[in-house]
Amino acid sequence: MTSFWTGKRVRLRGIEPDDWSAFMRFTADEEGLGDLLQPPRSAEGYRVWAREQAAAKSDGDCFQLAIEAVDASAIVGAVGSHLADPRAGWFEYGVTIGTDHRGKGYAIEAVVLLLRFMFAERRYHRCQARIFAHNEASLALHRRLGFTEEGRLRDHVFVAGQHRDLVMMGMLADEFARLHSISER
Repeated sequence: MTSFWTGKRVRLRGIEPDDWSAFMRFTADEEGLGDLLQPPRSAEGYRVWAREQAAAKSDGDCFQLAIEAVDASAIVGAVGSHLADPRAGWFEYGVTIGTDHRGKGYAIEAVVLLLRFMFAERRYHRCQARIFAHNEASLALHRRLGFTEEGRLRDHVFVAGQHRDLVMMGMLADEFARLHSISER
């Protein structure tokens, strides 16, 4: 039996200290999309962050995982749950794929693995994602996965000198089960 966390293209795994440079590149990629603009962080800052992530205890249902390409054993992105309300049964997640690795199916497979865990194993009822309206690729990805646009917060974020809309997308556990296998394979 293969690991629950391994698909055909990707394997989800914990963040290791040596992953710092990949996460530094992902931050630059996100900035290039106009999705993130933070003050620059030093390489040492990324090294410390990666060491802390590697040593951190689990924070319940909020976690971040590295996405590794199975065929190359290279980190291609990250996925994780960053907000969760177990009582109400919802969680929010995010995914990023490095520029050089986009369009290869890594994001879809990684998200399906994460959602399968959260819906089937952790028994959440609802997943939500916040997406900048100008990020057409991310909106298309979420539509392909089966997410529904549930609302648009006009001029909700200020990024790179502009107010931008934020699109709220959601998926329920039964919608996921209809579109994707809820079992491991």
